[in-house]
Amino acid sequence: MGANQITRLHEDYVEELKSKGAIQSPRVEEAFRSVPRHLFLPEVPLERVYRDEAILTKRQDGQLVSSSSQPAMMAIMLEQLDLQSGHRVLEIGAGTGYNAGLMAHIVGDSGQVTTIDIDEDLVEGARNRLSVAGLDAVTVVCRDGGLGYPGNAPYDRIILTVAAWDIAPAWREQLKPGGRLLLPLEVGRSVQKSVAFDKIGDQLESASVKDCGFMPLRGDFARPLEYIPLGPDPGLVVSVDDPTKVDGEVVYRLLSGPSEYAPTGIYATPGEVMFGGLALWLSLHEPGFCVLSAEDQMADRGIVAGLMELSGEWRRCWTNGLLGDDGLCVFARPPDGYSASEQPVGFAGFELFVRGYGSWSDHAERLIQQVRRWEAVGARPTTGSA
Repeated sequence: MGANQITRLHEDYVEELKSKGAIQSPRVEEAFRSVPRHLFLPEVPLERVYRDEAILTKRQDGQLVSSSSQPAMMAIMLEQLDLQSGHRVLEIGAGTGYNAGLMAHIVGDSGQVTTIDIDEDLVEGARNRLSVAGLDAVTVVCRDGGLGYPGNAPYDRIILTVAAWDIAPAWREQLKPGGRLLLPLEVGRSVQKSVAFDKIGDQLESASVKDCGFMPLRGDFARPLEYIPLGPDPGLVVSVDDPTKVDGEVVYRLLSGPSEYAPTGIYATPGEVMFGGLALWLSLHEPGFCVLSAEDQMADRGIVAGLMELSGEWRRCWTNGLLGDDGLCVFARPPDGYSASEQPVGFAGFELFVRGYGSWSDHAERLIQQVRRWEAVGARPTTGSA
């Protein structure tokens, strides 16, 4: 692909992020225009690099552990972070190095960006790609993210690009008075919010909250695993609040048996269901709330209703719903061949279905009732999440 075509892809990509409202400030726009994403994903086709989608980049012990985040989410978080020229920044979760490169452009030569990751191969890759992009001034360190990096502290800003279930003491200690900590905070079973906290005296006060979905922090500060492998082959898991109360063999038998679809009459986006207010509502109101996910061959088999998907070299799909002793019911897209009812004008979502396994009718009724309660009390945002 020629240079002019790459430039056009890059320009269209930035315009898309602006049109979605993800990019709002001139400094964030300039960073996205100046730092090419393809330099940080050299093995990925250019057409895919410049789509607004997350790209999976590393698997370890059968689990996906790293990705290049969805660009819209990166832009939203950079707006939350409110970086200024001259700021000193710590990033936890180097990934490909792209986000560090964007931040380095914003803080300029008078600022300093330090990015850390727990895996040496990710650190080396990020360091090399930043060098290719002409951003050698970024410090890239292999270190457990829960410990921060005191070597360049204190910081005006600390940002996590991995989800944490609590705020590590090191992050608070290494943040300047008046500084800002931004992290994907786990607030329920597989529910996260990107929360910006300002350090006011000896307290942290929230400044903004956005929906998000990130891979979890690894290392000594990682949340204990709360998912259950299902079946003889890797790649199929269910996540619940208390794994000791769930028999994985029973769940697998349910999934391997017949299933049925039923319409809810409710329109939603995948983001609302998986990462937005509905997921949080269900996790707080339903003890049987669960998240079901499948990867690669298990995803291809169609066992899991692919409400939300990531594709490419690796494929992952996931959904959520309610799990009981003898039945399972999860949210799903409309089945093939379904003729949808009239869609609300200007709405980007689809009619939400449920897919049931085993004795699922009671679970379906509760799911639909909870969605209607969520809408009725005004917990649903006025615009859907993408």
